[in-house]
Amino acid sequence: MDKELIIRSSSEDVDFALLKDGKLIELQKDEGENKFSVGDVFIAKIRKTVPGLNAAFVNVGYEKDAFLHYHDLGPKLPSLLKFIKRVSTGKLKDFSLKNFPFEKDIDKGGKIVDVLKSNQSLLVQIVKEPISTKGPRISSELSIAGRYIVLVPFSNRISISQKIEDKEEKDRLKRLVKSITPQGFGVIVRTVAQGKKVAELDKDLQNLLSRWTAMSKKLHKAHHPTKVLGEMNKASSILRDIFNDTFTGITVDDEELYYQIKDYLQEIAPKKESIVKLYQSNIPIFEKFGIERQIKTSFGKTVSMAKGAYLVIEHTEALHVVDVNSGNRSNKANNQEETALEVNLLAATEIARQLRLRDMGGIIVVDFIDMTNAENRQKLFSHLRDEMKDDRAKHKILPPSKFGLIQITRQRVRPELEIKTREENPNGVNGAEIEAPIGVVQKITHDLEKLFKKDYKKVTLNTHPFIAAFLTKGFPSERSKWFLEHKKWVKILPRDAYTYLEYHFFDKNGKQIK
Repeated sequence: MDKELIIRSSSEDVDFALLKDGKLIELQKDEGENKFSVGDVFIAKIRKTVPGLNAAFVNVGYEKDAFLHYHDLGPKLPSLLKFIKRVSTGKLKDFSLKNFPFEKDIDKGGKIVDVLKSNQSLLVQIVKEPISTKGPRISSELSIAGRYIVLVPFSNRISISQKIEDKEEKDRLKRLVKSITPQGFGVIVRTVAQGKKVAELDKDLQNLLSRWTAMSKKLHKAHHPTKVLGEMNKASSILRDIFNDTFTGITVDDEELYYQIKDYLQEIAPKKESIVKLYQSNIPIFEKFGIERQIKTSFGKTVSMAKGAYLVIEHTEALHVVDVNSGNRSNKANNQEETALEVNLLAATEIARQLRLRDMGGIIVVDFIDMTNAENRQKLFSHLRDEMKDDRAKHKILPPSKFGLIQITRQRVRPELEIKTREENPNGVNGAEIEAPIGVVQKITHDLEKLFKKDYKKVTLNTHPFIAAFLTKGFPSERSKWFLEHKKWVKILPRDAYTYLEYHFFDKNGKQIK
């Protein structure tokens, strides 16, 4: 399995595309003007408490106040408030928490008005970026993420990632981390720490402690609201969270970013530093790696899959709905149940990819093709869970209902990625839009593959002049690619009378192929 990270940089934004065996599985954008990234820590003031919601609204400098629920305060809130007060007034200059006396924990089922009041200073961390009409979601239970561990101030707990299943390895990591963790801090050990030596863990820990100290220094006489701890640059934070030994290449088109990434990899994985490449061609980087094409064909309302099957993805205010269709695929299976299972397994793989790609969150309902066999329904459920194992967002999948529906909840911490795949109709009225040519071409390619399998020797394609031009121009053209793959030449005839999405195939006798 090859994993590649392709990074495109413009003057303000940076786009990150993660490819798995050449297929786009994750797309992220780092917008230069985004001041409220997940992980950022602010010193802010409580604007008002709302007893009815058991929450407070906090001014973090965004146009809408941030939302802080009682359950997001963390049990050590009194200790945090005492620390902020003493550091802000200059009475405390030792930020190690070694000799800092902790206060009594707050009650789990308590009320916000008993622990917070308006105009009070508080350190808060962004846990969910502003989405749509809502301000950021915040927490006062702070954590600073590193490569191998996450540092949690005002805690004494040592937790190990649940994805590390080996009990001996869990015990070893717990023992090591316990021996190096300073008093007053807790630690969460991340999955990538598996097999690492104490020196690597300690180096990561010292780096996080120095970030905590730097942040604490900023509290003295700080204006409210002020960002006191920012996430590291997006490239480094993505590598910190997803980089592993399966990566075979990191390609970046910006020299400054290239050196930043090399330096960071030198720190976390020196042996892998050589996989970072600086891209210097005139062809845009996303074009070269086929990412633009995958974006056009992956973000529309209809998503094509192999063998003529396709998904229809609809978004409503309350939830996302995905419909699975078998399309007009040729049925090689012995019966309907086998066909349904085959299409459903294909769809499950594509749905897992789509959720990551679009960063869809909230409630997702998938209408799979009905299957009567309980064993097949279980097979589908297990397959979907396996496909979603790599998804970093917290999610829960319920088993299929009798109607063939599977419900998924998936955490969303950033606005959903929405990319326009429709274009202005070049021969339509103002404002009219049509699917991008690449979407039509993908459908034509699917249909052609089926015809070639049926052993049609000569195929003529009649299509709209725009699509015909798209298929025949350039080198290599789409038609040339078909020839190289199938060793069959397709004659393409433009037809002015056709609508934009219309196309038909004809055999060597000029008879339309249904």
